[in-house]
Amino acid sequence: MAYSDQARVSYQKELEGIREEGLFKDERYIHAVQDAEIVVEFPIGSSLKTVINMCANNYLGLSGHPEVISAAHEGLDHRGYGMSSVRFICGTQDIHRELEDTLTDFLGTEDTLLFPSCMDANAGVFEAVLNDQDVMIADRLVHASIIDGMRLCKAMNDSYKHSDMGHLEMKLEEHQDRRYRMVITDGVFSMDGDLARLDEIVALAEKYDAMVFVDDSHSTGFIGRTGRGTHEHFDVMGRIDIITTTLGKALGGASGGCVSGRRELVEMCRQRARPYLFSNTVAPVIVSGALRVMEIISGSTERRDKLEENTLYWRKLLTEAGFDIKAGESPIVPVMLYNAKLAQDVATDLYDEGIYAVGFFFPVVPKGQARIRTQLSAAHEKHHLDKAIDAFRKIGEKYGILGLGKKELIEKFGM
Repeated sequence: MAYSDQARVSYQKELEGIREEGLFKDERYIHAVQDAEIVVEFPIGSSLKTVINMCANNYLGLSGHPEVISAAHEGLDHRGYGMSSVRFICGTQDIHRELEDTLTDFLGTEDTLLFPSCMDANAGVFEAVLNDQDVMIADRLVHASIIDGMRLCKAMNDSYKHSDMGHLEMKLEEHQDRRYRMVITDGVFSMDGDLARLDEIVALAEKYDAMVFVDDSHSTGFIGRTGRGTHEHFDVMGRIDIITTTLGKALGGASGGCVSGRRELVEMCRQRARPYLFSNTVAPVIVSGALRVMEIISGSTERRDKLEENTLYWRKLLTEAGFDIKAGESPIVPVMLYNAKLAQDVATDLYDEGIYAVGFFFPVVPKGQARIRTQLSAAHEKHHLDKAIDAFRKIGEKYGILGLGKKELIEKFGM
């Protein structure tokens, strides 16, 4: 028997070692709608606690919006619970194409194809449009799902130093002998919260005849003047060849993703992308809710504007309190601690103070880069952020981390 008693004991010891190091990832049960305030059971079996949520991808506060919920009910009533099929057999309803057309208009592209998630979109797109005559040149901090998708593709895999345009240009020069060159980047980098230098990336791509791929999951709906994404922010709309993004963050927060971009590239995904061909269609209830989300964010920038205000306010509060944060302008604001156990301990103490935030450490981020990743939402009011900063200051004083930079934090706590 392959799974022997010896194997069981070995895994048990490994898991116990993770727990002893203070790095075990315990689950937390949420007993409420995703919002600025949530009801949480943590540890499992303990009494329920109402806390301020500072770590959701609910950027526009639409996960529990009554109009979105109502639209989802209508979808359930009129289009059913699920499709029980993949798209190309009998899994495509009229509303799926309606949402794809709506996303195409919003993103300013030529065509869009829905996937069960953006992770599935990233898993399928490279293999569908590239082959062993091509090269993929990715920023070294791209999302894990992009890395996994690149591994499935036969094209040559290369990278450039994070946001280093000189290094990217060197790589583009090096690979001029390839049939196609594709520059691959996040729009907003999910762990650090910084924006890709898309204007410079596009300029280099056009200079060296390369395609540009952007995963804009942490941008769509709220970055840019009208929330179209990083390509709007950097004034390069229409010049990005492939955009992948998600319905699972700002656009309602349920699930689903898409590939959007040049018509021929999207069609290649429709014909060849394995996660599209072999996964069930996005459920009608999600599509209906997402269509209402698109109406809300296309009709007004009110939520996007409030999120921007909250982001500026929170960054200011953390900086004035003396925390080491990653510079940037996105609503992803990492509080850097560098030590994994410290990140776990700070997160636990914050929870005791009524603030829900999670410690991030290896393998989610590189070793020695542990942090508390805070995220802002349009659902947050100023009183939420004021209470949160009071808790952060209190815990910061407890551990003596206020006013310390990277070097001092590492000297005090290690990596």
